[in-house]
Amino acid sequence: MGGSDKQSSLYTKDGVRLGTIGEQNAWVWTCRVKPDSNFVVLGCQDGTIACYQLIFSTVHGLYKDRYAYRDSMTDVIVQHLITEQKVRIKCRELVKKIAIYRNRLAIQLPEKILIYELYSDDSSDMHYRIKEKICRKFECNLLVVCSQHIILCQEKRLQCLSFTSVREKEWVMESLIRYIKVIGGPPGREGLLVGLKNGAILKIFVDNPFPITLLKLSTSVRCLDMSASRNKLAVVDEHNTLLVYDINSKELLFQEPNANSVAWNTQCEDMLCFSGNGYLNIKASNFPVHQQKMQGFMVGYNGSKIFCLHVYSMSAVEVPQSAPMYQYLERKMFKEAYQIACLGVTDSDWRDLATEALEGLDFDTAKKAFIRIRDLRYLELINSIEERKKRGENDNELFLADVCAYQGKFHEAAKLYKRTGHESRALSMYTDLRMFEYAKEFVGATDPKSSRILMAKQADWARSSKAPRAAAEMYLSAGEHLKAIDIIGEHGWVDMLIDIARKLDKAEREPLGKCALYFKKLKHHGYASETYSKMGDLQALVQLHVETRHWDEAFSLVEKHPQFKNDVFVPYAQWLAENDRFEEAQKAFHKAGQQNKAVKVLEQLTHNAVVENRFNNAGYYYWMLSMQCLDIARDSDKQREEMLKKFEHFQHLAELYHVYHSIQRYTDEPFSSHMPETLFNICRFLLNNLTKNIPPGISKVNTLYALAKQSQKLGAYKLARSAYEKLQELHIPSRFQESIELGSLTICTEPFHDSEDLIEGMMCYRCSTNNPLLNNKGSMCVNCKQPFIYSASSYEVLPLVQFYLEDGISDEEAVSLIDLEVPPVDKRDSRWQHMDNGELQTLRMDDGVDDAEEDPFIAKMSFEQGGSNFVPVKVSRSVLRSMSRRDVLIKRWPRPLKWEYFRSLLPDVSITMCPTCFKMFHSEDYELLVLQHNCCPYCRRPIDEPN
Repeated sequence: MGGSDKQSSLYTKDGVRLGTIGEQNAWVWTCRVKPDSNFVVLGCQDGTIACYQLIFSTVHGLYKDRYAYRDSMTDVIVQHLITEQKVRIKCRELVKKIAIYRNRLAIQLPEKILIYELYSDDSSDMHYRIKEKICRKFECNLLVVCSQHIILCQEKRLQCLSFTSVREKEWVMESLIRYIKVIGGPPGREGLLVGLKNGAILKIFVDNPFPITLLKLSTSVRCLDMSASRNKLAVVDEHNTLLVYDINSKELLFQEPNANSVAWNTQCEDMLCFSGNGYLNIKASNFPVHQQKMQGFMVGYNGSKIFCLHVYSMSAVEVPQSAPMYQYLERKMFKEAYQIACLGVTDSDWRDLATEALEGLDFDTAKKAFIRIRDLRYLELINSIEERKKRGENDNELFLADVCAYQGKFHEAAKLYKRTGHESRALSMYTDLRMFEYAKEFVGATDPKSSRILMAKQADWARSSKAPRAAAEMYLSAGEHLKAIDIIGEHGWVDMLIDIARKLDKAEREPLGKCALYFKKLKHHGYASETYSKMGDLQALVQLHVETRHWDEAFSLVEKHPQFKNDVFVPYAQWLAENDRFEEAQKAFHKAGQQNKAVKVLEQLTHNAVVENRFNNAGYYYWMLSMQCLDIARDSDKQREEMLKKFEHFQHLAELYHVYHSIQRYTDEPFSSHMPETLFNICRFLLNNLTKNIPPGISKVNTLYALAKQSQKLGAYKLARSAYEKLQELHIPSRFQESIELGSLTICTEPFHDSEDLIEGMMCYRCSTNNPLLNNKGSMCVNCKQPFIYSASSYEVLPLVQFYLEDGISDEEAVSLIDLEVPPVDKRDSRWQHMDNGELQTLRMDDGVDDAEEDPFIAKMSFEQGGSNFVPVKVSRSVLRSMSRRDVLIKRWPRPLKWEYFRSLLPDVSITMCPTCFKMFHSEDYELLVLQHNCCPYCRRPIDEPN
């Protein structure tokens, strides 16, 4: 902007005056800016045309990772070089100088200096606030800020002012000041590094009026920096030469050409970097310089980051520290290399450092490096070496051998082991590596057992590498029979296995037992049996026969060794039960002495038979249950009374279900194999024996219906009428409803009495009384109370009378007396009667003899008429002697039951008794049924089974 003030001025777009471009002798009428350049042209009233080039200097400041620079001439931007955060401070005036130090920021404006501070001590905090304002105009070349002061540089003079504008110190130098830098210190006592044009380098403390001369160079100073420990000084002179001195000894350590700026690493004492000619140079200690291309001007070096100013932008460049680290490693300087690595190297560099340190036996550095890359395997090795050192081991060659082994340098490790006298370790190493050929070189040097151990390990390797047959053979050679057997058994090589079993001594029970187990698993019963026999393990042999279901072999073994009876018969019974052979299972349980299980099986079978309407089976199972209870009663005194009651109950139920089977078949099936008379007798027998508690499955309706039908057929009209009347009181199934109603009507047309032939069929053979067809008192005579004996097939009353022995006569004596069978004397031809009372024998002749006198048993059948109690027939020895063996039937019950004796009153009627269930049959009926079923129709005893 120009005009009547005869000058041209530069302003911001917001109208802030920045300064004068040029002054003229006349009014300025016009001004123009050359596009895309810093050239301004003025036109004046007096005809003058002036051209100016504007040069904008870089106004900035740097301290460690904070960089402040001018932007848009009136703003200051503070940049955090690590986090890349930026904050803008608007001053609205021309920014002339910027200085930054720790938490302080100083900005010089045309008429004042602003002092800012951070809100907090956080290293990443970027919030600044104004702390002080110094409202004075200062002219200076350089501006530096400290914690409590600002330093102004005016050519040769340095002035120290407090934040309240009080001048506290002033230093006048002998030459122009070219470089000034705050190098830190306590607040209010900071140190400054000052470089002069004449080559002098001074150190000034803010609280000390006297400068300290560090060095005196022959050339002017361009850039300075001091190492972190204040022991070394780096200087760039006006010839672009980097000079590094030891501050204490003033000795020149080294120098490098082509440098325009230098900075020490703030985290590492021996590292510095310098830039020049488009290259970044990094130097560690006295090692050669490491170079890489970089555009710009290097201003700071912190850890692995180098701060580079290129034109107007500051950037943090991440520089790997690998090159200097490897330089230290080459000289075996592991601790220094570790310090360099901490600044930032790759994982592979860390591993190289750790490995080199480990090989150099610097375990501390190696441990730290392996921790960095989390290599637990090597850390374990280092820990074990440290523990061994604590125990007093100090053989470095042995430690180095372990390291070589871990690194895979096995032959080198083996040589070291051998040199240190630890051949066993070399053997172990080669064995673990499956390098058995090399391992054999060390076998001779160790104990004799090593050869077998090596062979076993070689077998282990062959097994894991899927060469099982070779592994098995090696195990056998090494004497490891168990492992060999495992491999052979797993692969099912039966021939190899039996060869081993036959070669083994019978005392080697464990390998033999394992062979037998594999034979069982492979289902080679014969080989397993042979092996167990060789071992003499009868228990296992029995178990083998049982598991493989070779029952015949098991039974033959039990015959020789009865102590294994339970081990065979119990599983045999369970197997039979699983295969639905319950009757055989029950017998097997019985043989095994497992009475409770036998009873349980029978009870379940009985229940199932009743539920499924298989009443013939139900009767058979109840009979078996009763016999089971009888066995338990014989063996157990405690349960005898209870079991005998159950025996009577189950015998009764067996007979009821046995007869009801015929009724059920008659009512459910269209045809019946029984004669009407048989069905008639069965129905009467069942009704006479049914108590109030009718057993499950037995239908009174079916029984009365069958009785009514058969009675009507046979002429027992009175009984049929009674049956139909009783049916009316019961719930009748719909399928019988019509038939029963019709029968009830048709019976009304018949007479009111029963057939005489039927009534005579119910005559009591003891008292000759005709009994009613249905008896409320049960199956006994209404007159003498003698129980009727029925045929178990036709259920006709048999001409049998039960008799009992007088006291003092045993069963054996009674049978012997009956077996005497004294021949009867024919009374019709001779009247002689032989009498024998034990002391006197007489022979008497009578004229006439009664029937009672002819047969002593007939006399014993007499009883007192009208008595309410049943009077049994009791016989003496003489009566027994008089009986014929053919006329006597004996139920020889096992103990604790007594034998039962029956006398046939009609010897011409042939009666057969089953020797197992003791049921009586007409002989013809029994023979026919046996031919049909090949067994007893009641107890199902096979006809060829010995009694």
